[in-house]
Amino acid sequence: MNRRSIKLTTSQFAKIHGLNKRTLHYYDTIGLFSPHYKGDNNYRYYDDSQSIQLEYIRMLKELNMSIKEIKEYLNHPNQADFLRIADTKLKEIGCEIRRLKKSRQILLMKKKQLELCSQIKNREIRIIECEEEYHQRISFAFGDEDIEQIYAQIKNFWDTKDFIMGIGSFISTEKIKQRKFDSYDGLFTPAPKNSSNDIFKKPGGTYICGFFTGDWDGLPEFYEEIIAFAEKHHLTLTGYAYETGLNDFVISSADEYITQIMIQAENEEE
Repeated sequence: MNRRSIKLTTSQFAKIHGLNKRTLHYYDTIGLFSPHYKGDNNYRYYDDSQSIQLEYIRMLKELNMSIKEIKEYLNHPNQADFLRIADTKLKEIGCEIRRLKKSRQILLMKKKQLELCSQIKNREIRIIECEEEYHQRISFAFGDEDIEQIYAQIKNFWDTKDFIMGIGSFISTEKIKQRKFDSYDGLFTPAPKNSSNDIFKKPGGTYICGFFTGDWDGLPEFYEEIIAFAEKHHLTLTGYAYETGLNDFVISSADEYITQIMIQAENEEE
């Protein structure tokens, strides 16, 4: 039995596929995809069987193939070219999946930071347990350098796409004990454990965690409070203090800036 074809106008065919009919007119004009029939009224009609071909074209277009590339392939379809296209596009899709996963990770991290901001109080200090983390670090003394010099050095070490993960600063606890609060040792940004770049492992364990709202000028005074807190709880500060901005992407004034300070602490009795 012969299959009976269904003739569809441009408007009908476009509606079935969720397209603007101008798109079909354009494809017809450039010779990429044209109606099968021309009626006595000079109207042009699509066969319903052309749906498969159109969706195939749309799939290739979604794979970022240009109109020229699609047209060349459809004019001379063959197995070798299709396999070549498939291999190329699978690699591109893999890259896009990794990019989207990283974007998702960043959004989840930023959301978690903001949720934390809504739960803490200014100058609050806690004792918490942390798992180990991995950082990309730039170690240098930048107390006397201006901001342009600092960012010039950052660009030599990190890709700009790493900036969105957030950049923090670190300072040794020895300097904190000496009240050299402005003498930072460098900058860091979060990194995956299997990063190809040189990474630093921030050890897990007990940390003193403090939250300060306001301009950085108030941090030295807050560090004094953290030192007093450690002494009160018989804890020894060790390693580095890690400063991270939690809400810099949602504020318009430095007075609203929330800095999280993390310092590993050991029990003096151990």
